[in-house]
Amino acid sequence: MKIIAVTEAEYAGEHRLRINFSDGTSQVVDFGPFLQNHPHPQHNKYRQLANFKRFRIERGNVVWGRDWDLIFPVSQLHQGYVAPAVY
Repeated sequence: MKIIAVTEAEYAGEHRLRINFSDGTSQVVDFGPFLQNHPHPQHNKYRQLANFKRFRIERGNVVWGRDWDLIFPVSQLHQGYVAPAVY
């Protein structure tokens, strides 16, 4: 099984990112529904676009925050969605 990693991501409007993967594919992923429907004090600040746009790529993942406050499984991103968090 080949491990898929995020190689690049760019802001695509609203709460969406165009994400490129190590297998040569790309997806536009909309994080808006997750951020609106699954409030969490640690994640709420990313509803503001200025904060949402401060993502970066680390170790093959798209992350937000200095301590990876917000991160999603690459397998979900590769399929083009983010699933609800389970608390």
